[in-house]
Amino acid sequence: MKNIAILGSTGSIGTQTLDVVRANGDLRVLGLGARRNITKLEEQIREFHPLLAAVWDEKAAGDLAARIRDTDTRVVSGMDGLLELSAMEGPEILVTAIVGMLGIRPTMEAIRSGKDIALANKETLVTAGHLIMPMAKEYGVRILPVDSEHSAVFQALNGESRKEIHKLLITASGGPFRGRKRRELEKVTVADTLKHPNWVMGQKITVDSATLVNKGLEVMEARWLFDVDLDHIQVVVQPQSVIHSMVEFKDGAVMAQLGTPDMRLPIQYALYYPERRYLDGERLDFAALKELTFEEPDTETFLGLPMAVRAAREGGSMPTVFNAANELAVKKFLHQEIGFLDIYDIIGQSMERHKKTEHPDLEEILAAEQETYRWIESRW
Repeated sequence: MKNIAILGSTGSIGTQTLDVVRANGDLRVLGLGARRNITKLEEQIREFHPLLAAVWDEKAAGDLAARIRDTDTRVVSGMDGLLELSAMEGPEILVTAIVGMLGIRPTMEAIRSGKDIALANKETLVTAGHLIMPMAKEYGVRILPVDSEHSAVFQALNGESRKEIHKLLITASGGPFRGRKRRELEKVTVADTLKHPNWVMGQKITVDSATLVNKGLEVMEARWLFDVDLDHIQVVVQPQSVIHSMVEFKDGAVMAQLGTPDMRLPIQYALYYPERRYLDGERLDFAALKELTFEEPDTETFLGLPMAVRAAREGGSMPTVFNAANELAVKKFLHQEIGFLDIYDIIGQSMERHKKTEHPDLEEILAAEQETYRWIESRW
C-alpha cells in the first residue's frame, strides 16, 4: 500500500489523480488540499476518507468543517494548513497539482519532511528551481514530473545517462489558434481560447497553451528538471499530440514517448515509478493515424515562448515576474477584463520595468510576485 497526499485535488490534475487511485487498489489518500472548491472537496472526502483536508480560503475551510463534521477528517486552513498537509506523517509522495506560486512553500515543506514530489505545479521550478533542486538533493527525495512533456522526457531517459543528452525536444500542440496571425487574435473570446483541440485541462493552463506561455514555462522547468541549458532545449509543434516529447542523444539517436493525450498516464507513471501499471483507455492505432506532422512554433505571433526564454536567460527574479504577470493577466482575461493580446502587453511591460534580483531567496521571490501584482493592478 502506498500512501499519498494531493495538493490541488479539485482541479484537473487532482481529479485525474483520484481516477488513478480508483483504478488501483494499493493507493491510499491520507491528505487532500484545495483552494476553495469545497463542494468537490466534500465529495472527495466522503469517498476517500483522508485524515486531513487543507483549504487555502479560511471561510471556505470553516464551511467545509461544518459540512463534514460527521466524518473523521480534520480540516485546516490557510498557508499553515497547506504546510501541515505537506508535512503530515504517512504519505510517501505529495502530488503538487495546485495552480500558481501558492504551491512553492508547501512543496518545500514536503521535501523537508522526506516526501517524493509528483510535480504538476510549473511555478515551483520556474520561479524557485535554483532552490528546489538542490534542496531535493540534500533531503534525498525525487522530483517526479507529471506534465506530459516532462514525463515523456523522463521516460525517454529511463536507463540512459543524462550526460549523453544533446538536446531536449519539447512538443507543443499549437493550441486552438495554431496558424493564425496577430490581427486574427485581436477579437478572440474566452470561449474560443478554451477550445483546446486535443487536451482536457484547467482554464488557466488552456489559456497558457493558446498564448504559448505554457510551452515557455515548460522550457524553463525542463532546464531544472534535467540540468540542460537553454541552448539545448527546442520546442517543436506536433499538432496531433501523439509525440509528447523527445530526447536527442550525442550519437544522433532520438528517443520519443508516444501515446494518446491522457494525463492519467504521466500521473500514474509518477506515482508508481519505476513500475508500469495497466491503464485502461484508448490506444494508439498507427494505421488510423496515418501521419505525424511537425512545425516550427510561430514566435512572432505567439510571444509567450520567446518572452519566457528571455526571462529564463536573464534569470534571477525575472522568471518570477514573467510568471506572476502571466498569472494575473490570464485571470483578468478569463474575467473578460482584458483582451487576449493584452496578456502579452502585461507580461512585456512587467518585465521591462523590473529591477532584477540576482539570486533571490524564497522571501524575495514572493516579494517580486506581490510587487508585480500591485503594479499591474494599478494600470489595468
